[in-house]
Amino acid sequence: MKTDKSQIQGYLAAAGTLAIWSGFILISRMAGKSALSGYDVLALRLGTASLLLLPFLRGIPMRLWRDARLWTLAMLGGLLYGLLVYTGFKYAPAAHGAILLPGVQPLLITLVGWLLYRNRTTVARMIGLAGITVGVALAAVPYFATGSGLHSLPGDLLILCASLVWTLYTLLAKRWTFDAWVLTRAVAVLPALVFLPVYFLFLPHHLDAVPTSALLIQALYQGIGPTIIAMLLFLRAVSLLGTERTAAVIALVPVVSGLASAPLLGEPLTPWLIGGLVFVTLGAWFAARPQPFREMPSANSGLTPIRRCIEPQA
Repeated sequence: MKTDKSQIQGYLAAAGTLAIWSGFILISRMAGKSALSGYDVLALRLGTASLLLLPFLRGIPMRLWRDARLWTLAMLGGLLYGLLVYTGFKYAPAAHGAILLPGVQPLLITLVGWLLYRNRTTVARMIGLAGITVGVALAAVPYFATGSGLHSLPGDLLILCASLVWTLYTLLAKRWTFDAWVLTRAVAVLPALVFLPVYFLFLPHHLDAVPTSALLIQALYQGIGPTIIAMLLFLRAVSLLGTERTAAVIALVPVVSGLASAPLLGEPLTPWLIGGLVFVTLGAWFAARPQPFREMPSANSGLTPIRRCIEPQA
């Protein structure tokens, strides 16, 4: 009975993570369609998150503030990722972001993990990755068949670069094994120390060009939802369900956010795009689902296997 209750709590935590990460794509695209620039959204996110996390910084040992690895992760996951993804959503629709962010993560993690560490993978995972590849190809058909999607190409490329940056962040975070709560605080606060002075002194501001309600939505959602709450829910789900079952639930992010973009943002969903969302989601789910055996790393990798575990994309 206790096990059943734990599983229910785990799936609820995973579902909460799924909802927040799906909302991240929709809310980010909402900002992209407004007068806010990527700089503005990142400033709102980092400013809100760092203010909320300031009381909890005393728990981080001083030696870690001088750790180049922690700064590297913070600049990748907190600064560069945010600049790329928020600027990308100025041009690319939410459904494209759903495919290119959480959708292609298993594929990128496998490819980059193999290039860097020669990580091996399972046949079942390869089948899932093939499904993701088919989904991306379907979504790309309008580019090559009619040229109708070329207006979103700059945004798609920026979001794809953001996905690659998050892949590097994920792999390095797994290799360097920082405590998750330490990393959560560092990824919010360290980029704020670097970016916010530059933003206020040198970069253009558009905060006065949108209603106060829009600013509050972006500041509170971006700064609290994916940055803090989703991390806590994600860790809770992993502790109760395990990495793979949690990731299998999270694999639904592309189809949930992609399909929701039509009624919530008024963005069109073509048959090619719907097919891409479905194939990417099925491929990500198949690659993430629990397997009867563990992945085997190559003899020279010296690492634990790379599992289908997307760190919170926030």
